Amino acid sequence: MRARLQRLTGWGNFRATDCHVYRPERSRDIAQILAASAQKDFISRGLGRSYGDSALNSNGVLWHARLNRMLAFDPKSGALDCEAGVSLHDILRVFLFKGFFLPVTPGTKHVTLGGAIAADVHGKNHHKDGSFGAFVDEIRLMNAAQEIVVCSREQNADLFQATIGGMGLTGVILSARIRLRPVETAYMDVHYQKAESLDRALELFSADDARFDYSVAWVDCLAGGKSLGRSVLMRGHHAPRSALSGWRQEHPFDVRGKRGSSVPFNMPGFVLSPFAVRTFNALYYAMHSNTKRLVGYEEFFYPLDSIANWNRLYGKRGFVQYQVLFPSASSRQGLVEILEALSRSGRASFLAVLKSSGAAGEGLLSYLFAGHTLALDIATFPGLAELLKSLDKIVLKHGGRLYLAKDACMDKGTFAAMYPNTARFKEVKARVDPGQKFASEQARRVGLVEAHG
Repeated sequence: MRARLQRLTGWGNFRATDCHVYRPERSRDIAQILAASAQKDFISRGLGRSYGDSALNSNGVLWHARLNRMLAFDPKSGALDCEAGVSLHDILRVFLFKGFFLPVTPGTKHVTLGGAIAADVHGKNHHKDGSFGAFVDEIRLMNAAQEIVVCSREQNADLFQATIGGMGLTGVILSARIRLRPVETAYMDVHYQKAESLDRALELFSADDARFDYSVAWVDCLAGGKSLGRSVLMRGHHAPRSALSGWRQEHPFDVRGKRGSSVPFNMPGFVLSPFAVRTFNALYYAMHSNTKRLVGYEEFFYPLDSIANWNRLYGKRGFVQYQVLFPSASSRQGLVEILEALSRSGRASFLAVLKSSGAAGEGLLSYLFAGHTLALDIATFPGLAELLKSLDKIVLKHGGRLYLAKDACMDKGTFAAMYPNTARFKEVKARVDPGQKFASEQARRVGLVEAHG
């Protein structure tokens, strides 16, 4: 199979990279590419929704969204076997009408199963249920020797732990078995509550999160003074059928949402200027009230999916998403310092999302542990590197870490300090991939594999 030279970016349209791209359609195609290709190393790529360079490789990219067959399903247990190229959207499209939902979902459904496992994605229910890897029972992996290896909690357990959250560096995920969640409707029972400050938002999380399956807050990251971190909390559950009435109760899985829109081209810089974002934030906060509403699952889980190509809002230079995690003991002070630094910089984050997180998962490089995580979108500008380094120092001071699926700029020293299981991960990788057949631009940047010689 021949490669096509193609310029790729992550979802942030930041740092384009020329890659030799292969598009295999079957697992045997992947084996042939690994065995015969002139490229030194490879990384898998699904739907391109990681923000930085974790799915970029100037050598080889295995773009295998075409490996998207569903293989088996057990309606009694909710166990689903499917190929790694199946998207979360595909799973919902087929199984929601059968009464099953994803056990964990990030803020977009346009993510492949393989990508969800490789990044060990999390959602609004981490404080209760953990990350995606907690619901993965088995992974079929093609290693550097073109052998298909099955790994699970019982079989090749160390490889299983290295693959969940391992950013595609242990091999090519071919397929997996996951457990879906039974639901009675496609609706969410959501409680909206305004918090006049970050302190109030954290108080509400601490007091009430145990009552809700899902919890998230939008944060006005440009508000200062007594309003620093003012938020709108959105917390809820899957609605039971008894909560519906009329037409909805007769058709509990038929959600007729609003028609989506699209950003047709890269927007000019003034669209997301500090003034524009400040105005939007003030209006968004003002329009919300303390209330309870029944909303469709897409409105609650995937608000940005209704805007195709929304990343173009940031223009040709793109943006980075800076997602920081602080442990519970220091999260309040760490979040205050991050928000104050961002406010001083004058850099507007159009989207700022705060969530509580629960216990750490089993993946060696999985992101979350108990605390709070804040995701910030920051448009590219000439002083971006210096700003991010200053934010990194705050994160390190308070024992926090950054999310690999969002990262675009972290250096080796910062990564090593944030991820204490790096040595164990490297031991597993050295055993299963001694020739470093699987690598990415990010992996070289943070020191998970050696840089080009």
